[in-house]
Amino acid sequence: MTAFSKIEPDLRAALPPKTFPNLQPRYLEEPRGRWAGRGGLLVSPASTEEVARVVSHCAEHGVPVVPYGGGTGLVGGQVSGDLEPVILSLERMSAIREVDATENALVAEAGVTLQAAQEAAEGVDRLFPLTIASQGSARIGGVMATNAGGVNVLRYGNARDLCLGLEAVLPDGSVLRGLSPLRKNNTGYDLRHLMIGAEGTLGIITAATLRLHPRPAKAGAAMMVVRDPAAALDLLNLARDRIGEGVSAFELIGRFGLDALAEHMPDVRLPLGRPDWSVLIDLGLSASGDPEAALLDLFEAGTEAGLVSDGVVAQSEGQRAEMWAVRESIPLANRKVGAVSSHDISVPTAAIPAFIPEATAAVAAVGRFRINCFGHVGDGNLHFNVFPVPGESRADHEDRRDAIKRAVHDVVHRFGGSVSAEHGVGRLKVDDLERYVDPVKLAAMRAIKGALDPKGIMNPGAVLRAR
Repeated sequence: MTAFSKIEPDLRAALPPKTFPNLQPRYLEEPRGRWAGRGGLLVSPASTEEVARVVSHCAEHGVPVVPYGGGTGLVGGQVSGDLEPVILSLERMSAIREVDATENALVAEAGVTLQAAQEAAEGVDRLFPLTIASQGSARIGGVMATNAGGVNVLRYGNARDLCLGLEAVLPDGSVLRGLSPLRKNNTGYDLRHLMIGAEGTLGIITAATLRLHPRPAKAGAAMMVVRDPAAALDLLNLARDRIGEGVSAFELIGRFGLDALAEHMPDVRLPLGRPDWSVLIDLGLSASGDPEAALLDLFEAGTEAGLVSDGVVAQSEGQRAEMWAVRESIPLANRKVGAVSSHDISVPTAAIPAFIPEATAAVAAVGRFRINCFGHVGDGNLHFNVFPVPGESRADHEDRRDAIKRAVHDVVHRFGGSVSAEHGVGRLKVDDLERYVDPVKLAAMRAIKGALDPKGIMNPGAVLRAR
């Protein structure tokens, strides 16, 4: 008998038939193919009250619950492994409940896609700036549950910084109603921040009040060839000195990513060819600003300082989109090459120039590999991915993946960084959490989990080892 079978009849009697769609393979898979579920009962409620009813039944009988948003997570948090749980999909909870341009707030249910939230904000001439590659399918519940980052963290912060309030169903089926848009509210513990980043292990996020921003009146972008990552950091500081908070994104791009694009996605135009190191800079300015002039001024200053050797400034929104297509296509090209081991890490920004060669040397001690290092250099978040040399495939190195990950993460830890910068912990990095995280913090996390979820039914095995 499966875990969910003892409550399935009661659930079917209590909820409409459309709450129980067929269990398709996608609910048991994740994008990298590293994790797979064995089965489960797929339940797709249409309201917070229905979510609460499902969780209450599961709590009463000790049935595990695995939340499912857009299925785009890269650390296995949405896949149940050997469990056969209730798979609780939030996809039908897709309403924008409220948009208030005066309050600069938007209330979105958990099943709203990130792109739909952005479009709703745009409809009232506001900006919801959280931007990630999977925004067309990633959903607000999952974005909040993983504290997603993206390319605009430099200016606007992570998901945590863009959330004013949350509604969530707790592990006993009670509903936390905290959707207030208040900026100041010091009434005790902030349960919103406890739920954000918990990956469904402390409750199910059903709606969020999102912080909106004024839309920049003018935008611009440029790509510039830099001497090395140290020069990229110096150029970022120069950009901040000259342009201030108008710098929305500052992305580091290494040669390998451009080579992969040329080989596997030749339709993507490379404005500067394939330099060893380059940066993509994006600006958002007020009506009185001139992005093109600001970027040309930065290019000249960077050249004079010996930081920049070549560059191109977008002359139109189409050219700006072409530049972003380069950055956003690199992960797709990576997937075509096939990484042996991928690492979503962060280190203090000042440590980036020293970290990259040290981590590269650590991988070389394991074997012969190629490195693609790219990412959000402005906030210290790098994607440090390891690939086979030409003529070999990732399948040839399956036995070395753990050694590579350990080598990279050891270096990250020595630099005071994080082994999970923006993708979360899921099931993939549970061992890493135990190895690298402050044991006092880990003990406090376990205490919180035990207090809120004493039966351990909420996404068991994610973030913390199931006990």
